[in-house]
Amino acid sequence: MSNSGFDPNAIIRGAQLTVVGAHRALQNPELFKYKYYRQAILAVGAGVVIRLAIAAPIIGVKVLLWVLSFFVNKQSTAWDDNIISGLAFIEDSVLQVPFFLMSLMRYITPTLDEIFMDSIRWVDGTYMQKHRSEDPKQLRPAYYPSLLLYPTHGNPSTRRSPFEGILAFVTRFGRRAGISLAIYLLSYLPVIGRFVLPAASFYTFNKAVGLMPAAVVFSGGLFLPRKYLVVFLQSYFSSRSLMRELLEPYFSRIRYTKEQKAKWFRDREGLLFGFGVGFYIFLKIPLLGVLVYGIAEASTAYLITKITDAPPPPSESAGFAETQIQWRNKSLFLRLPLANLDADSISTEIPREALHNR
Repeated sequence: MSNSGFDPNAIIRGAQLTVVGAHRALQNPELFKYKYYRQAILAVGAGVVIRLAIAAPIIGVKVLLWVLSFFVNKQSTAWDDNIISGLAFIEDSVLQVPFFLMSLMRYITPTLDEIFMDSIRWVDGTYMQKHRSEDPKQLRPAYYPSLLLYPTHGNPSTRRSPFEGILAFVTRFGRRAGISLAIYLLSYLPVIGRFVLPAASFYTFNKAVGLMPAAVVFSGGLFLPRKYLVVFLQSYFSSRSLMRELLEPYFSRIRYTKEQKAKWFRDREGLLFGFGVGFYIFLKIPLLGVLVYGIAEASTAYLITKITDAPPPPSESAGFAETQIQWRNKSLFLRLPLANLDADSISTEIPREALHNR
């Protein structure tokens, strides 16, 4: 497996795009129209509900401990505080409950998909405005007009119902949460427990970045406190999950096979990790995290114009996905100064007629 996609320059550029993309997204006046004001109020309300849902089990435990305090002397022990802090850590950092509830909103309301498409249109417009003095033939094509023609989730006759989408997401997330919880609990085993989290780190990063960096992570994991290692691992996995969710409006229209999609992510994994972990940190802000999720979706529209070509109309799309697996302007984009990210105005696209000859 090639590890070229996970390099420091790509990670740094991805983190920079977190800020640049958010700034570009917030300049879009469409995001401040009445329908999004309403959605923003609902998002804050959802944030409150999420916090209450997370706090409910802990409040229940506190009530139970309060009752037990009439029968047990708590002055001589701190076990009650340990239980409460342990539950809070498991919910927030091991099971990722806040992130799960925010991601679930995509399958309940189409707002995030609408934000992505409105933002793509805004990015196209600002790009053309910025390069209005240049030869139009040398500029990249617009993304929005073609993407608008594609149905979401492919062929309407085989489209999943909203319930099926929610069930698939819950199953996928539940599997990851179960594995995370199992690894966390195994780390408490005597003797071998201290090696469980470092070994999981080694297995994960060996596939992503290679043997030597993974060995360094394993060695460091032997000395880091369990709490920090869990946060480190979950930040990595959650940023990857976040990017897959944020890119769903694109992949629901441009259909890739499972193998093509895996290769697509692998070639861009460093940049996507930097971009995803930046927004993941902001998503941890209580209450406002749901609003940040919307900004992240809008920023992803800007990101997609930097790491893919504009799609052709659906009638000419045969073979297009295969041409996008390799990020062809990667070296150029990673070398660009931060203030000049739109300098790559020359299209890197393969001519449309070549798609049918591949």
